[in-house]
Amino acid sequence: MLSRKIGDVVEIKKQNGQLDDIRVEIKGEIFRAYNYPKMTGEVKVGDKVLLNTTAVELSLGTGGYHYVISNLDNMEADLEGQGHIMKLRYTPMQVRVDSVEDHESKYHDVFEKFETLDGMPVVVGTLHSMLTPFAATYKRLNPNKKLVYIMTDGAALPIYFSMNAATLKDKGLIDSTITFGNAFGGDYECINIYTALITAKEIAKADAVFISMGPGIAGTGTKYGFTGIEQGPILDAISKLGGRPIAIPRISFADMRDRHRGISHHSITIFDEIVNVGVEIPITIYSEEKDSIIKNQIKENKLDEKHKIEYIKNNRTKEDIDSYGLKVKSMGRNYEQDSEFFDSASSAAIYITENK
Repeated sequence: MLSRKIGDVVEIKKQNGQLDDIRVEIKGEIFRAYNYPKMTGEVKVGDKVLLNTTAVELSLGTGGYHYVISNLDNMEADLEGQGHIMKLRYTPMQVRVDSVEDHESKYHDVFEKFETLDGMPVVVGTLHSMLTPFAATYKRLNPNKKLVYIMTDGAALPIYFSMNAATLKDKGLIDSTITFGNAFGGDYECINIYTALITAKEIAKADAVFISMGPGIAGTGTKYGFTGIEQGPILDAISKLGGRPIAIPRISFADMRDRHRGISHHSITIFDEIVNVGVEIPITIYSEEKDSIIKNQIKENKLDEKHKIEYIKNNRTKEDIDSYGLKVKSMGRNYEQDSEFFDSASSAAIYITENK
C-alpha cells in the first residue's frame, strides 16, 4: 500500500510545462513535491493536492520526494494527445502515447523497411549521471553531429524528471530523446529497445546514441539484483541490429564500498556473465596505482578475452563540462570528489570520436 497524504500548495519554485517543482504544507510542515502537469494537470498556490508520500517516508535518495497524484481543486480533465499505446499500463496513472510503431503513425513503415544500424556507435551506460559528461565531451569534439539519448525504464519513468536531459537539450548537446518500455515523455515514444534503436537511426538521424536509465537506480547488494544489469541485454540488442556496442564501465575510487572500487562488481558481472556478445570497453588511463587495480580486475575476470578493451588518455572531462556551464553529481559526489567515474563516460565519447 502506498502512503498518501493531502497537502496545500504554498509555493511554486519552478514550472516548465513538464515538471512543477512545488512546496506543499502537510500538517504544518513544508515539503518539496513534484507535479507532472501532463499527467495530473496544472497546480497553483492554494490548491489542495493528494500526494504520494511513500518515498519520503522510506527516506529514499533519488526520487525521495512527494509526488502529486491528483489536484483536488482541479479533478477533471479531457483526453489530449494522440496514439493508442499505453504506458504505466493497467495502473491508475496509465497514459497514452503516440508510439512511432503504431499503425496510425507516419513512421510505421520505417520499421518494416529497416535492415541494419550499419555500424552506428551506441554507447550504453548504467547510471543517468554518465549522460552529462558523455554529451559534453562528444558535442565539444563533434559539434555538428547528432547525438540521440535513449532513456530506458530502469529507473525514473517520466523523462520530465531528468534535469540533466532538459538542460542538455536546451544547450543543444542532445538533439533528440527517445523513451521506451514504460518510460515516457521523449521526443519519440517506442515500445522496446529494438524499435528505439531503429528510431534513433532512421527517424532521429543519429550519428551517435547514448543509452541509460533515467535518474535513480535500484541496487540490493546482491550479484544480480540491480537495475543496471539492463546494460547487458541492451548491448546484445545493438549487436543484433548491426550496431556498434560500446559499454561504459562503472569506475570509482571514491566509493567506500569495496565492491564498487575500481571497476564496480556491477560492471564485472555484466561484462563477464550477462552480455552475450563481445563489446568495446574504453578504459581511462589513471595513475599507476589505480591502473594496476583496474588491469588486475580485467585479467582476473578475463574480460580482455571476451571484449575489446581500449585504454584512453583523457584529461579534458572537467574542461568539457565547465565549457557548457554544466554540473555533475553521482551518488552525492561531484567531479572533484569522484573524477574517475565521470572520466569513464567522457572517455567513451573520445573513443568513438577517434575510432570511427
